[in-house]
Amino acid sequence: MQRVPGEALGQRQAAVRQAMAGLGVDSLLVTSLPNVFYLTGHEGSAGVALLTATRSQLYVDPRYAEAVAQLQASPAAPPGLEVRIVPGSYDQAIVDGLIDLGVTRVGVEAGHLTVARHRWFLSALAQAAPTVELVATEGLLEDARAVKDTHEIALLRQSCLGLTAVAEAAFRAVRAGATEREVAGAIEQGLRSGGYARPAFDTIVGSGPNGALPHYRAGERRLERGDLVVLDFGGVLDGYCSDLTRTVAVGEANAKAREVYAAVLAAQQAGIEAVRPGIPASAVDAAARQELAQRGFGDAFTHGTGHGLGIDVHELPRVSRARSDSSAPEGLLRPGMVVTIEPGAYLPGWGGVRIEDDVLVTENGYEVLTSVTRELLTL
Repeated sequence: MQRVPGEALGQRQAAVRQAMAGLGVDSLLVTSLPNVFYLTGHEGSAGVALLTATRSQLYVDPRYAEAVAQLQASPAAPPGLEVRIVPGSYDQAIVDGLIDLGVTRVGVEAGHLTVARHRWFLSALAQAAPTVELVATEGLLEDARAVKDTHEIALLRQSCLGLTAVAEAAFRAVRAGATEREVAGAIEQGLRSGGYARPAFDTIVGSGPNGALPHYRAGERRLERGDLVVLDFGGVLDGYCSDLTRTVAVGEANAKAREVYAAVLAAQQAGIEAVRPGIPASAVDAAARQELAQRGFGDAFTHGTGHGLGIDVHELPRVSRARSDSSAPEGLLRPGMVVTIEPGAYLPGWGGVRIEDDVLVTENGYEVLTSVTRELLTL
């Protein structure tokens, strides 16, 4: 696995420390595993990070002792990372660590800490360290992760480009008589052959009328001549996700299929061309949505135009309509953000079309990271 260098991890920690200071907390308890990975490079299925103004600690159980030792001995080790091996309860070890560090205002990830766990921490601290206060933080790490550094962009570029070969495997599998699950299996085999650790999400193969279900998975329906087939897949490569959708035809596409496809393709192009730094993400959504509406398919577009992409397949920013229920100002696109642009049109009982690519926001505009033909293929 290609790791992010420790120097870059140190820069991330420094940026988070600055945000912590702005919130008035002297430490941050990181329980979200993607956020632990972002700050420390630890990719296990368990672990907790604790960050103060001068120290960074990683709590792992003995299963990860050797993996973390290798991490610390590599150039990917964040500078000054202290590892604590937890033989028993993570939460008790964290309380003990907070006491040892002498902190008083501990930021916790409100979006990731369960009510039950929060109550336990409050009870344990009330007995052992009553001066320690837990302070809810929201989106601190997620906001930082929205803008990718140069190392993340390089990893994302590789992950996105690798989908070209996977798409070719998918196209070879699409034929009349094949089941949706058989096509999904070919896609997932292509991901494994391409070096991806796993699919980034459950592979979607929606044929014929199933294409009208945006989050359909893959069933036993057999592809038929004349079907449109929505293929939505992605992989995790070196810890970073890619996400691609193509819609193809089995045999010849009829006039209606070509009309809907052309409308969605034009909407996607409008959305891509709208991407540039300094504009709200909702402006990208509006550009794609307006194009579909002008072509008579506005009501058939039932989801947002896209989402951020990175360690998780869905990250900030949201590329969707401006929220009318929020008093907070909408964030602007910034260089280094990576987003999907994926408008669609869904006609119940008939089928659907979605076309998706991964796009980097650059200093002057955009760069499309995925590289698969967007022509309507007839297979």
